[in-house]
Amino acid sequence: MKWDRAIALAFVTIGVAYASYSAVNYVQKLQVVKATTGQAEKASPSSPVGASSPARKQAAPSWVVVPQAERPKAGEHFADLLIPRLRASMPIIEGTHEDELASGVGHYAGSVLPGEPDNAVLSGHRDTVFRKIGQLKKGDELLVRTKQGTFVYVITKLWITKPDDRTVIVSHKKPVLTLTTCYPFTFVGPAPERYIIQSELKQKLDESAPNEQGG
Repeated sequence: MKWDRAIALAFVTIGVAYASYSAVNYVQKLQVVKATTGQAEKASPSSPVGASSPARKQAAPSWVVVPQAERPKAGEHFADLLIPRLRASMPIIEGTHEDELASGVGHYAGSVLPGEPDNAVLSGHRDTVFRKIGQLKKGDELLVRTKQGTFVYVITKLWITKPDDRTVIVSHKKPVLTLTTCYPFTFVGPAPERYIIQSELKQKLDESAPNEQGG
C-alpha cells in the first residue's frame, strides 16, 4: 500500500510539474506572438498602402470629361468633327447604321463619347464625309465640338486592316479618338479592307457646340 501511494504521489508531482512547464511555455509563446504582432503593426500602419508615398495617382486633366449619364439617342446630331488640314466640318450622328452614316459621321454606340476617357469610335463613308481622309498624316489635329467644349486630338497612328478586326474598338487607358472607313478609297463596290486613324486627346478648348443641335 505504501508503494502504491508513493507511486501515485510521484505521478501527481510529475503531472503538476508538466502542467506548470506547459503553462509557462504557452505564456512565453503568447508574449512572442504579441511582440511580433506589435512590430508588424508598426511596420504596416492602418492607412492604405502607399498613401504617404510621393508617387500618388495623378488626377485626370481637367479637360478629360467625366462620362455623362445621359447618352445621345440613335440618329441624334450631338457633336461636330472638324478637320483643319482638310478644312472640313461634318456632323457626328449617334449610331453607325446606314441611316446615321447617310447623315454624317456615325458614332459607334458601344464606345465612349468624344472627350471622355477610353476609346471613342467614329465611322464614315469613304465616298462622302471621309472621301479625303487619306490625306491626313501623323501629327494632324482632329477637333470634336460638343456641348461640353471642343476636344483637340492629335493623330498618332494610321493603318489598314480587315473588316472583322475587333481591336479597332478595344478599350484604351488613354482618351483616344478612332476614325474608321472602307479601303481602298477608289475601290468599286464593297471595299475589302478598312482604313483606321487613331488619335490621342491633347487639350480642351472653351468653344462648344450650340445647344440647338438636332441634325
